[in-house]
Amino acid sequence: MSKRTTEAGRVLLTGGCGFIGSHLVERLIAEGYAVLNLDLLTYAGNPENVASVEAHPAYRFVQADICDGAAFGALLAEWHPDVVFNLAAESHVDRSIDDAAPFLSTNILGVHALLEASLAHWRTLGADAQAAFRFIQMSTDEVYGSIAEGEFTEASSYQPNSPYAASKAAGDHLTRAYQVTFGLPTLIVHASNTYGPRQYPEKMIPHMITCALNDRALPVYGQGMQVRDWMYVEDLAGGLARVVAQGRPSAIYNFSGGQERQNIDTVRGICRLLDRLAPGEQPREAAIVFVTDRPGHDFRYAMSHARVSTELGWTPQTGFAEGLERTVGWYLEHLDWIEQVQGRGYRQERIGRGR
Repeated sequence: MSKRTTEAGRVLLTGGCGFIGSHLVERLIAEGYAVLNLDLLTYAGNPENVASVEAHPAYRFVQADICDGAAFGALLAEWHPDVVFNLAAESHVDRSIDDAAPFLSTNILGVHALLEASLAHWRTLGADAQAAFRFIQMSTDEVYGSIAEGEFTEASSYQPNSPYAASKAAGDHLTRAYQVTFGLPTLIVHASNTYGPRQYPEKMIPHMITCALNDRALPVYGQGMQVRDWMYVEDLAGGLARVVAQGRPSAIYNFSGGQERQNIDTVRGICRLLDRLAPGEQPREAAIVFVTDRPGHDFRYAMSHARVSTELGWTPQTGFAEGLERTVGWYLEHLDWIEQVQGRGYRQERIGRGR
């Protein structure tokens, strides 16, 4: 594999105004990369998420749709990236239950447009630049489905159970096919449930925090027995940066936090932190209500991160208790960010009831 250095690295990253994307943008800039961030700025894409780097000379932002292959191809020709990293996605399971169409558009047709443009660009490069080029597809542990015992590995079969997971699986399959059929150097990354500052509050942890701060009920699906493996977002960003620097073509990399918790225990932990850091009139746990489970709800996710530990030297650094306290503290210190998100359409209402 041709060696690439951080001093010369140029990354074209999609979805960089989202949760994981914005943390990766910050990490890459800090490590010396030049980053072009392409984001459509849909409901979960927030320019405030990258405010810390917006004036940096190595950072550039373009508002565009990944489904626009012509526009993306023009950016490739202009930016000449070593790496294309696709983090743009529709990513909320409940939304996919209500309406799968946007997920098919972004997560399948959008990935196809990126692959087509990247392949055309790659074919114009010289031999050394072709060898150094990477197309990285960001995916999810949900493509593997639910597992009762043990852990999924990179060799596990896909068994997606929601429209969201199915759309991500399709994008992954396209990514692999472009490597096998056309030789485009592609990689696929899966991540377990990720949490931390700046996560759009339709996801469970920030949803519970924002509901509690607004004295609303804390809705827990079923009895809250579902098991999730949590990973702090800054740990994941560090791992993804290692994929940019060291990832090998055709590889699949699973990143997980090794911090399994039942959902009800996570919600109770949030309540206890808020009671300590922002006391209310009554204990926050009194607001927990159990609601009808969502259709097709996976019971447990678990992946091994042995490959990234061995090949990339990555292990998660942040324990769940520490990461959760950092996260709750961030939301308490950024109530203006929550107000801004609410002003853009977040209403703390349940979606994904099924049809």
